[in-house]
Amino acid sequence: MPDATFLDSTELVLNMGPQHPSTHGVLRVILKLDGERVLGTDCVIGYLHRGVEKIAENRTYAQFNPYVDRMDYVAAVSNGLGYCLAVEKLLNTEAPARAQVVRVILTELNRIASHLLWLGTHALDIGAITPVFYCFREREEALHIFEQYCGARLTTHAFRIGGLQYETYDGFERDVQAFCDMFLAKVDEYEELLTNNRIWVGRLQNVGVLSADECKEYGVTGPVLRAAGVKWDLRKAQPYSGYEKYQFDIPTRQNGDTYDRYIVRMQEMRQSVRILRQAVGNLHEGPIMAKVPKVMKPPVGEAYVSIEAPKGELGYYIVSDGSVQPYRVRVRPPSFVNLQALDRMVRGALIADVVAVIGTLDIVLGEVDR
Repeated sequence: MPDATFLDSTELVLNMGPQHPSTHGVLRVILKLDGERVLGTDCVIGYLHRGVEKIAENRTYAQFNPYVDRMDYVAAVSNGLGYCLAVEKLLNTEAPARAQVVRVILTELNRIASHLLWLGTHALDIGAITPVFYCFREREEALHIFEQYCGARLTTHAFRIGGLQYETYDGFERDVQAFCDMFLAKVDEYEELLTNNRIWVGRLQNVGVLSADECKEYGVTGPVLRAAGVKWDLRKAQPYSGYEKYQFDIPTRQNGDTYDRYIVRMQEMRQSVRILRQAVGNLHEGPIMAKVPKVMKPPVGEAYVSIEAPKGELGYYIVSDGSVQPYRVRVRPPSFVNLQALDRMVRGALIADVVAVIGTLDIVLGEVDR
């Protein structure tokens, strides 16, 4: 492959994005091309930077809680869970058993909703229009449960430090069970449309290949890592919120290409339904909030907590100086870390493959830029 460092007369520099669809928000990719063949890329990010981590230093622990919902706004529930767990670790407290089960239910519903948005938009990027309507149809049912529970559909501020603010509404378990009963047949429907579709297979197989060693080198996590054959899921490796009590499998594949990442996420949605059924059956009466002070002043110290968000490892590092505000907050967002691997994945590919690879990374720019 020609050296992409310097341009010669056969090379071209082209801007891709920022635009919706294809770059999934305000991502600008500078492509170095030889015809339609990609020689290299530079990702230009930061258009959506709001200084979330610096804002945290000027808010109390409770005041900052809603801000995290605006990072990965497609999976706001997961953001809130990671932050609450980190502050609870600083306070040396734990949410009650009932609150932990409700957290698992809402987080797994949110994982399904996030994967549905990914599948619909990813298929749309590649030219399949029908799946986006199907996926949004089922996602609406999950959002309806969020709306009934706490009044929000997208930036779902569901959790509080120490547990939950809201008790479940009447019929909550019934609605979750009904969603589970309905959803698995719908996943089969998506697969019937796509999995063996020769256009879909042709566009995805052997595209954006990332090996297990390369994933580890770049720090890539989540479905992208598992599609390369690494059986790593924080819900099993470092269980939180009682995940050690649930029976579920970690889907993996071996090829590490765009098609395998699609298969892994499809299987993950089925496993989330499996967890949801167990959690609903384990939802017993009890308190929903631990005893935490109204004015939180965690002792001097630091804590790092990471969870398995839909896109990979989402970590929160918080330093306390003993005051009502964090001294320092640092977020480890999976979208930002996974995006590092884009250049490696698209070198030697075609321009059309760049769109497929960006889609298969499942990035959200609110999380990349923060």
